[in-house]
Parts: sequence; structure tokens; C-alpha cells
Amino acid sequence: MSFFGVSGMYYSGESLAEHRIVLAEDSNLFSSMVSKRLKELFDIDVIVCRDYDDLQFAVENATFPASLAISNINLPGAENGEALNYLIEMSVPTVIFTGSFQESTREKILAMEIVDYVIKDSVFAVDMLAESVCRFLTNHKHHVLIVDDSPTARALLTTQLKRYNFRTSSAENGAVALEILKNNPDIGLVITDYNMPDIDGFELTRRIRSAYGPHQLRIIGVSSSTNRLLSARFLKAGGNDFVVRPFVNEEFYCRVNQNLDTLTKIKTLSEKVKVPA
Repeated sequence: MSFFGVSGMYYSGESLAEHRIVLAEDSNLFSSMVSKRLKELFDIDVIVCRDYDDLQFAVENATFPASLAISNINLPGAENGEALNYLIEMSVPTVIFTGSFQESTREKILAMEIVDYVIKDSVFAVDMLAESVCRFLTNHKHHVLIVDDSPTARALLTTQLKRYNFRTSSAENGAVALEILKNNPDIGLVITDYNMPDIDGFELTRRIRSAYGPHQLRIIGVSSSTNRLLSARFLKAGGNDFVVRPFVNEEFYCRVNQNLDTLTKIKTLSEKVKVPA
């Protein structure tokens, strides 16, 4: 089974049929399109809920919990967003699929700690939704290391990445980070702060690159500094990307995805190409 996403994701692996997905959508057209596409791509059988009562019944009377919910913002019987509040209260990871989306709406739903949102504004909307679903269901395959001397910053990044279903480890300084990398060869991405007391982000990146090539591990640098030269210095040190705090949630997630997508493609290609001895 293989899948090429709109934004560049490539998934090649086992069927995702073991996952239970609840779709809260009153539009016959979209519910049919989404159900058909997820079945076609990943062999997932979707439970369609046409209204709020259907949604509550599907969540509360299931033989095993839903892996993910896809929900419109408003449903019959929940015209003021009650369905989203309900899904969050029931601890069901949720992707919003909506045709109406404004800046005020964005701020409100992001505060609810949803997984993602997809807007029904193009012919690619259903495929973008399928990609979002695939990412969430397979992100646990990726192990991300967060390096920051600030406990608050580490906690925030850890919470955000776990919301997207990534596995995470964290380190309070560069020395601990290098030890964690040594003991966890499955780590594919390091997100490191620049300004740290013992080993700064540049030096940590250099040390990581002396042991791990970009085909083995990706590195994203972060900083709240306004110095525009930091990104250039970081990339010259062997980093793959650089993000300035405070993050825009969507941009940060896209940067993480793009780096992991690149790593996946490199590994897939290397497995197919045999280098002569």
C-alpha cells in the first residue's frame, strides 16, 4: 500500500484498517467522498455520523475507542460547535473538515488543541484530509528529540508534538541530547534551541553532524532572537531548517512534516538502490 500526499508525504506500508475513524458530517456528498477515499487509500471503514446524536452514540457505544474523529464545525443538533467540545472532552483526537473558516474561528479551534484542520475550498480538499489522517495514524513511527534548557519550552514543544501523535524525548542541554541520540538510534529529527549554556545549538549541530548524516537524521533549529543571520549560521553548521519563535502552529507542523518526509524518501530510495561494493 502506498500513498503520495498533496504536500509531499509518501507513505508505503501496511493497511491502516485496524483504525476506527468517526466522521461527523451532514453533507451526503462530502461524507461519501471522504469515506470512499479513506477506504480506497488505506482500507479504513469510516463510521459516518449525520448529526450530534449519531456522533454521541458512535463514540459512547463503540467496542473500542476511535483512533481519530473528522468533524465539521457545526452539525444538526450542535449548531454552535458543541460537537467539537464533546470530542475534546471525550479525548478523541480530531481533525476539522469545514467549508467556513475565518481568522477568529482559527484562533478558537486551535485553542481547543485539535490535531489539524482542512478547508473544503479546492478539488484537493479530500486528498488533503486523507493526508492529514495518514500523518496522524503513522506519526508514531517518528521519534523526535527536543533540546532546550527551558523546561517551559520543552514542555510546550512536547505537548504540541504529542498532539500530532509523534513519539518524543527531551533533553535540557547538549550533552544529554548527545547521550539520548547514542541510546536511541531510531530518532529521526532533532529540534534544538540556539541559546543554551553548555553547548549552543550551533555546536550541538556540528557534533551531531560528525556522527549522523542528513540521510540519517534531520535537524531543525529554533530561536526567539531577531538576528536574521542565525538561520544562515545554523544551516552552515549542518542544520536542515530554522524556525523563529513564537511559532505559527501550522507552519511549525509543516516544517516538521517536510523534514520527516524528506528523510523518509531518502531512506526509501537508499533501500531500493544498491551501492556497488
